[in-house]
Amino acid sequence: MICDIFNKLCEHRVVSILRGVPSETLEPVLDALCKGGVYAVEITMNTDNGLDMIERAKKHVGDRMMIGAGTVLDAQTARLCILAGADFLLSPVLAPDMIALCNQYDKLAVPGIFTPTEALQARRLGALMIKVFPVGSVGPRYIRDLLGPLGQLSLMPVGGVTLENAADFFKAGAAAIGVGSCLVSGALAAKHDFDEITRRAKAFQEAAGPRA
Repeated sequence: MICDIFNKLCEHRVVSILRGVPSETLEPVLDALCKGGVYAVEITMNTDNGLDMIERAKKHVGDRMMIGAGTVLDAQTARLCILAGADFLLSPVLAPDMIALCNQYDKLAVPGIFTPTEALQARRLGALMIKVFPVGSVGPRYIRDLLGPLGQLSLMPVGGVTLENAADFFKAGAAAIGVGSCLVSGALAAKHDFDEITRRAKAFQEAAGPRA
């Protein structure tokens, strides 16, 4: 089952990170993303009512989208996210207990790393997808540099991915990307500008292109 989740995430390519999105706009935001071709979202645990939003998202989208939980720092939070219905869990840090719990419950863990040593450790702990965070200060070339000696890894750059550099991250070898406010911001959702979210989703999906 973990491999199935991993493969679907690789196919979807773009993960929309929902942080600070008003709770009452969740369902129309998800619909707008789907309309634009983005079928994976991350609801962060430092968002108000994050667990409730995961439950609502799963109920609303069914099998149309993959629902992830973000900013998961420990096994206790991971378990709550899994019980809420999260398909995959992401962390900004390398959290071995989170990875172990996800593997136990057949959910995809996406731990955060920045160095080659951390990346290899994450893979040895059982992580199939590895989040490279933050990439804003190093850019797409860093993904290519990591994959030079560690080509067996599947990397998801996060933190600094924009529409202007998204295609370059994929050209560098990224398996997927995580996109925050450049795709969905709290302010945009609060204005109910769902057409703009759909427009941005289409643009990011076009930049991603099909899975290699």
